[in-house]
Amino acid sequence: MSEKLQFDVAPTVRVHLVAPPAGGHAAMLVCSVYDFYPKKIKVSWRRDGQEVSHDVTSTDELADGDWFYQLHSHLEYTPRSGEKISCVVEHASLKTPLVKDWDPSMPEAERNQIAIGASGLILGLILSLAGFIYFQRKSRGRILVPTN
Repeated sequence: MSEKLQFDVAPTVRVHLVAPPAGGHAAMLVCSVYDFYPKKIKVSWRRDGQEVSHDVTSTDELADGDWFYQLHSHLEYTPRSGEKISCVVEHASLKTPLVKDWDPSMPEAERNQIAIGASGLILGLILSLAGFIYFQRKSRGRILVPTN
Protein backbone atom coordinates (compact mmCIF):
# COMPACT_ATOMS: atom_id res chain seq x y z
CA MET A 1 0.00 0.00 0.00
CA SER A 2 1.54 3.25 -1.16
CA GLU A 3 0.68 6.41 0.70
CA LYS A 4 1.67 9.83 -0.64
CA LEU A 5 2.51 12.56 1.85
CA GLN A 6 0.59 15.69 0.85
CA PHE A 7 1.34 19.13 2.23
CA ASP A 8 1.64 22.63 0.82
CA VAL A 9 4.40 25.09 1.66
CA ALA A 10 3.94 28.74 0.70
CA PRO A 11 6.74 30.38 -1.28
CA THR A 12 9.01 33.23 -0.22
CA VAL A 13 9.20 35.92 -2.91
CA ARG A 14 11.89 38.55 -3.51
CA VAL A 15 12.01 41.09 -6.35
CA HIS A 16 15.37 42.72 -7.06
CA LEU A 17 17.30 44.57 -9.75
CA VAL A 18 20.34 42.80 -11.24
CA ALA A 19 21.50 45.30 -13.87
CA PRO A 20 21.12 48.90 -12.74
CA PRO A 21 19.73 51.19 -15.43
CA ALA A 22 22.19 53.62 -17.00
CA GLY A 23 20.84 56.46 -19.08
CA GLY A 24 17.45 54.91 -19.78
CA HIS A 25 18.80 51.58 -21.07
CA ALA A 26 16.97 48.34 -20.36
CA ALA A 27 17.28 46.91 -16.86
CA MET A 28 16.69 43.39 -15.57
CA LEU A 29 14.34 42.66 -12.69
CA VAL A 30 14.36 39.22 -11.10
CA CYS A 31 11.50 37.67 -9.16
CA SER A 32 13.02 34.89 -7.06
CA VAL A 33 10.55 32.42 -5.57
CA TYR A 34 11.99 30.13 -2.88
CA ASP A 35 11.06 27.20 -0.64
CA PHE A 36 7.71 26.12 -2.07
CA TYR A 37 6.01 22.74 -2.35
CA PRO A 38 4.44 21.21 -4.43
CA LYS A 39 6.41 21.90 -7.57
CA LYS A 40 3.63 23.37 -9.72
CA ILE A 41 3.67 27.19 -9.64
CA LYS A 42 2.83 30.12 -11.92
CA VAL A 43 4.89 33.34 -11.88
CA SER A 44 3.96 36.36 -13.97
CA TRP A 45 4.74 40.08 -14.18
CA ARG A 46 2.45 43.12 -14.15
CA ARG A 47 3.25 46.67 -15.20
CA ASP A 48 0.71 49.18 -13.86
CA GLY A 49 -1.76 46.33 -13.34
CA GLN A 50 -1.45 44.91 -16.88
CA GLU A 51 0.13 41.50 -17.39
CA VAL A 52 3.46 41.60 -19.24
CA SER A 53 4.25 38.70 -21.56
CA HIS A 54 7.14 40.00 -23.69
CA ASP A 55 10.75 40.29 -22.47
CA VAL A 56 10.05 37.68 -19.75
CA THR A 57 12.15 34.55 -19.21
CA SER A 58 11.94 32.02 -16.38
CA THR A 59 13.93 29.10 -15.12
CA ASP A 60 12.28 25.74 -14.64
CA GLU A 61 11.33 24.78 -11.11
CA LEU A 62 14.65 23.88 -9.51
CA ALA A 63 14.86 21.32 -6.70
CA ASP A 64 16.64 22.60 -3.58
CA GLY A 65 17.50 19.08 -2.47
CA ASP A 66 15.30 19.38 0.62
CA TRP A 67 11.93 18.62 -1.03
CA PHE A 68 11.39 22.31 -1.75
CA TYR A 69 11.71 24.14 -5.04
CA GLN A 70 12.77 27.53 -6.36
CA LEU A 71 12.18 29.45 -9.56
CA HIS A 72 13.53 32.72 -11.00
CA SER A 73 11.66 34.89 -13.48
CA HIS A 74 13.45 37.72 -15.32
CA LEU A 75 11.83 40.83 -16.76
CA GLU A 76 13.82 43.07 -19.11
CA TYR A 77 12.35 46.54 -19.12
CA THR A 78 13.11 50.22 -19.64
CA PRO A 79 12.32 52.15 -16.47
CA ARG A 80 9.67 54.87 -16.65
CA SER A 81 8.91 57.35 -13.91
CA GLY A 82 5.97 56.47 -11.70
CA GLU A 83 5.26 53.00 -13.09
CA LYS A 84 4.42 50.10 -10.77
CA ILE A 85 5.96 46.72 -11.54
CA SER A 86 4.83 43.61 -9.67
CA CYS A 87 5.65 39.92 -9.60
CA VAL A 88 2.55 37.72 -9.22
CA VAL A 89 2.87 34.20 -7.78
CA GLU A 90 0.08 31.60 -7.91
CA HIS A 91 0.57 28.38 -5.94
CA ALA A 92 -1.55 25.67 -4.31
CA SER A 93 -0.51 26.89 -0.84
CA LEU A 94 -1.94 30.38 -1.48
CA LYS A 95 -5.65 31.20 -1.31
CA THR A 96 -5.10 34.30 -3.47
CA PRO A 97 -2.18 35.19 -5.74
CA LEU A 98 0.79 36.70 -3.93
CA VAL A 99 1.67 40.09 -5.44
CA LYS A 100 5.14 41.45 -4.67
CA ASP A 101 5.74 45.02 -5.84
CA TRP A 102 9.21 46.15 -6.87
CA ASP A 103 10.47 48.94 -4.62
CA PRO A 104 13.04 51.03 -6.50
CA SER A 105 14.22 52.76 -3.31
CA MET A 106 17.55 51.90 -1.73
CA PRO A 107 17.78 48.26 -0.52
CA GLU A 108 17.76 47.71 3.25
CA ALA A 109 21.33 46.34 3.24
CA GLU A 110 22.64 49.56 1.69
CA ARG A 111 20.65 51.69 4.14
CA ASN A 112 22.18 49.68 7.01
CA GLN A 113 25.70 50.17 5.65
CA ILE A 114 25.18 53.92 5.41
CA ALA A 115 23.75 54.06 8.95
CA ILE A 116 26.70 52.08 10.36
CA GLY A 117 29.21 54.26 8.49
CA ALA A 118 27.57 57.47 9.68
CA SER A 119 27.49 56.17 13.27
CA GLY A 120 31.20 55.33 13.08
CA LEU A 121 32.00 58.79 11.72
CA ILE A 122 30.05 60.51 14.52
CA LEU A 123 31.70 58.34 17.17
CA GLY A 124 35.13 59.16 15.71
CA LEU A 125 34.38 62.89 15.78
CA ILE A 126 33.17 62.72 19.39
CA LEU A 127 36.28 60.83 20.51
CA SER A 128 38.54 63.25 18.63
CA LEU A 129 36.83 66.23 20.27
CA ALA A 130 37.09 64.60 23.71
CA GLY A 131 40.80 63.97 23.15
CA PHE A 132 41.37 67.56 22.03
CA ILE A 133 39.54 68.95 25.10
CA TYR A 134 41.50 66.62 27.40
CA PHE A 135 44.80 67.72 25.84
CA GLN A 136 43.85 71.42 26.16
CA ARG A 137 42.95 71.09 29.85
CA LYS A 138 45.99 68.98 30.64
CA SER A 139 48.41 71.46 29.06
CA ARG A 140 46.81 74.60 30.56
CA GLY A 141 49.16 76.42 32.94
CA ARG A 142 52.29 74.76 31.63
CA ILE A 143 55.00 76.74 29.95
CA LEU A 144 57.16 74.88 27.53
CA VAL A 145 60.83 75.87 27.82
CA PRO A 146 63.25 74.85 25.08
CA THR A 147 66.19 72.77 26.29
CA ASN A 148 69.26 73.64 24.23
